[in-house]
Amino acid sequence: MTKPPQSTRLVSLDAFRGFTIAAMILVNAPGTYRAVFSQLKHSEWHGWTFADTIFPFFLFIMGISIAFSFSAHKNGEIWNSAVEFKILKRTVILFALGVFLSSFPPSHLNTLRIPGVLQRIALCWFFAAVIFLKTGPKGVVYWIFGLLSAYWLMMRFFPVPGIGTGVLEPGRNFAAYFDELFLRGHMWDHYETWDPEGFASTIPAIASTLFGVLTGYWLLSAATRRKKALVMAGAGLPLVALGQILDIWFPINKSIWTSTFSIFMAGLALVCLSVFYWVIDVKNYSRWARVFVIFGVNPLAIYFLSEFLFECLSAIRLHRPDGSNPSIRAYLFRNFFAPLATPEVASLLFAVGFVLLMLAIAWILWNRHWFVKV
Repeated sequence: MTKPPQSTRLVSLDAFRGFTIAAMILVNAPGTYRAVFSQLKHSEWHGWTFADTIFPFFLFIMGISIAFSFSAHKNGEIWNSAVEFKILKRTVILFALGVFLSSFPPSHLNTLRIPGVLQRIALCWFFAAVIFLKTGPKGVVYWIFGLLSAYWLMMRFFPVPGIGTGVLEPGRNFAAYFDELFLRGHMWDHYETWDPEGFASTIPAIASTLFGVLTGYWLLSAATRRKKALVMAGAGLPLVALGQILDIWFPINKSIWTSTFSIFMAGLALVCLSVFYWVIDVKNYSRWARVFVIFGVNPLAIYFLSEFLFECLSAIRLHRPDGSNPSIRAYLFRNFFAPLATPEVASLLFAVGFVLLMLAIAWILWNRHWFVKV
C-alpha cells in the first residue's frame, strides 16, 4: 500500500470514480431483493436504468486511468518488459479475485462461475492497456469502431443453431450461444444458460473502456481546463443521441452489452465527467466531493470488500430460539429496517447503511494514506 504522488491525480476523476463505487455498493446491497426501487435494479432486458450506468461508467473511468498511468511509457521514457509484466500480472490477479467473488461461498469446482464483474474488468484492462501502448488516438478510434461493428454483425447475422439470425431474446442470441460453447456449467446460476458478464459481450465492453482511453488523451492535452470540460460535454451529448437513434435497430441492452449500450453509456459518462470536471477543476468547488474522493482513491479494494462482506452477511445464518435460521442480512433488515418504512424504502435504508459502513472503512484507508494497488 502506497501513497501516490498528489500531482498525478485528477480530483474530479477520483470524485467521479468514487461516486460510481458508492452507487455500485448502493445497488448491490439492498435489504431485500424482493423490494427494490426500479431505478436501483438492472433493466430486465432492453432499455436502461440508473443501475445500468454504473459498470460502463467504471470501465470508462478505468480507460482514462490507463491513459494517465501509461502515458510516460508510451512516450518512450520508461519502456521495458516490466510494463508488459505489470499489465499481465494485474489482469491475472483481478481475474482470480473475480472468480473467488463469483463463486463465494465456495462450492464444487465443476460449477465454478468463471465470468463476473472483476473478470470483465480484468479483460478490459488488459486489452485496453495493450491497445493504448501499441497505437495512437486514431488507432483507438479504429478499434472502437471495429469492436462495436464486429459485435453488431455477430449478434445480427451469425446463424445460431436452432435459433437463426438476429434474435436478441434472453438466452437465444449469439452471445449466449458463444458462452454456452465455452462456459457450459460455469455461468451464473441465476440464468444457467447464459451470463451477463460472458466472454462474447466483453467485446463491446472493451470498446467502453477505449472510450475512456480517448478521453484520457484529451485530458492529458495542453488545452485549457475550460475547453476540456466543454469538449467532453460537446462530445458526450452526440454520443447519447447516437445511441438513442441506433437503438431503433440494435436495442440498448446491458445484459448483452449491445454496441448501442456502449455508445450511449460512453456519452452519458462524458457528460457526467464534464460536470464533475467543471465544478471541481474549473470552478474549484471541491469540498463537497471529499466523500466521493475517499471512495475513489481505493476503488477496487472497496468494491471487493463490499461484495465479500455483503456475501458474508447473506450467507452466515443465525440459529434463533424459535427454530428459525435467517441470514444476518435478513435478520438485520427484518428487525431494524423493515419497521421503519415501506419495504422499498426500508430496503434502500439498509443499502445506505451499508454504503456508510464501507465509507467508514474507506475513510480509515484514506486517513492513513493506505492506497491498495493490485
